[in-house]
Amino acid sequence: MKEKVVLVTGAAHRVGAGVVRRLHESGANVVLHYRHSYKAAKQIADELNNLRENSVMLISADLSDEQSYVAMIDNVISQYNRLDALINNASSFFPTAIGEVGMKEWDDLMSSNLKAPFFLSQAAAPHLKISHGCIVNIVDIHADKPLKGHAVYCMAKAGLVMMTKSLAKELGPEIRVNAVAPGAIMWPEGMEPEVKDEILGRTALKRKGDPDDIAKTVLFLVREAGYMTGQILAVDGGRSLNL
Repeated sequence: MKEKVVLVTGAAHRVGAGVVRRLHESGANVVLHYRHSYKAAKQIADELNNLRENSVMLISADLSDEQSYVAMIDNVISQYNRLDALINNASSFFPTAIGEVGMKEWDDLMSSNLKAPFFLSQAAAPHLKISHGCIVNIVDIHADKPLKGHAVYCMAKAGLVMMTKSLAKELGPEIRVNAVAPGAIMWPEGMEPEVKDEILGRTALKRKGDPDDIAKTVLFLVREAGYMTGQILAVDGGRSLNL
């Protein structure tokens, strides 16, 4: 991974931050995208740049802004003159009760989970072709079996699964496109303890995962999986067996 350049969206917190740390540890230069979380993003960048100078670059962008996609990629190329991988991690997640869904909720969930990944991938594709790079999308096990009360989110993630498979066909052989589908890795804010216990009770390994489980899978897809494309890897402790 030495000298390779990877753009990770939504990378100031949670799983995205873990992906940044793991990729950086492997030797990559990482472009850390954030929207509002400047303090957290700068803390990660300062920490990692102290370990290896100029190895982490920050980009702030609102992924609902259609002008941001090409500008982000151009910014990466102007800094590093290459792009080897795009990790589409940024995601909005909140419930949407049928009968109460407005355009604001629809646009938020669809933009972050489907629209932005597609148009970022389209903007990145010419540069990824040169490097024979890859795209990794962070999807969800609920893209296959829906989560009650979250119809729009599940629809968006299902679209991202199909985008993964479609772009694998469209962009091969130069670019590989795969996805990771997390299970119980980090709990949503405000989830009741009994709900957590019920979810883990239906998980084959009977425990929650760690953000680094996702990060290590992303690193595998970027670095090791040279003959894999169009695949969705579930990292869920076996939860999808009993959804």
